[in-house]
Parts: sequence; structure tokens; C-alpha cells
Amino acid sequence: MSYLPSSPDLANVAGLLTKYPRRGILLFKLLEDIKRSFSPLSKGMRELIITYTSSLNQCDYCYNAHKAVFTELGIDEAVFDQLKNDIGTANVDEKLKPILRYIKKLTLTPHQLTQADAQKIFDAGWDEQAFLDSVCICAVVNCMNRFVTGIGIDQEVGTIRKSAMDLLFDMNSDGWAKA
Repeated sequence: MSYLPSSPDLANVAGLLTKYPRRGILLFKLLEDIKRSFSPLSKGMRELIITYTSSLNQCDYCYNAHKAVFTELGIDEAVFDQLKNDIGTANVDEKLKPILRYIKKLTLTPHQLTQADAQKIFDAGWDEQAFLDSVCICAVVNCMNRFVTGIGIDQEVGTIRKSAMDLLFDMNSDGWAKA
């Protein structure tokens, strides 16, 4: 259910981007660059960042979409509860924890970010590409979370198998969903 008077029955991002295809172009371009580049972050790591960011935003629609993908990658769903409680003791790669701490701060308290926060990522062995990819993923996910919540799609979660990010990856460069 959406807040759009012309489309109150709109229940997903795919429907919205079909109706308004140009709305997804900028997001598509950012994600396309990350997906097509040789990111030092694995697909599982990128999906973890996406899902964790949606969890921090309490965006059920996006969180559930990505949680399903994360589960398909064979990663235990309990990781998200662990991350909510304490990143330090969560069952994730130690090298990834500084990125997750940065993502949390960027999502919840961006005004508190410092050079020291970024330096922890580099000290863990990540390069600038991993740092930039992490920030871009977080920024796009935060935007998508606000987008679906703002138009009302987040109000009825249901079962979601295809995420908004996957939909954007499936769009061509003109912003139209591929057949």
C-alpha cells in the first residue's frame, strides 16, 4: 500500500519504478559501478552491509528482502541480532567489523564521524576502494530505506524474494526494467 493517491495499491519498488522509471537511474548508476567494479568486498560482505543498514533504519521491507538473499548465501540469520547487540562479539570476519562500525555511525549519527573512524578501516587492511564501496552502499541503502518508507511501501511487508537493489541491478542504463 502506498501513500501515492494515484497508486494506493502499489506494494513494491518494482511497481513504482515501472510507473516512474527515471526515479531509479541515479541509484542504478551508483550500484552498477559498485557491482561492476572489482570491489575488495565480496558479494556476501556487500549484502551484509546492505541488510545491516536496513536493520539499523528499521526498514522492514528492505531488511526482509535482503535477509532472504543473505540467507540464500548460506549465512546465519542470527548474525543480525548479534550485530544489533554488539559488533565486537558478532560472528563476522574481524576485518569487516570496522566497516560495520563505520556504517552504523554513518547511518545513525553521521555528524559524529571522524578521521579516526575511517582510519580504523584502513588499519584493518582495507584500501580506499573498499572504504568508498562501503560508503556508497550505505548511502544508497539509506536512500532506498527512506524512499520506500516515505512513499508507504514499508507499511505492508509481506514475503519479498527480490530486493530493490536487485531490481535496480536488473534495470538497463535507460532506467527501464529489463524484460
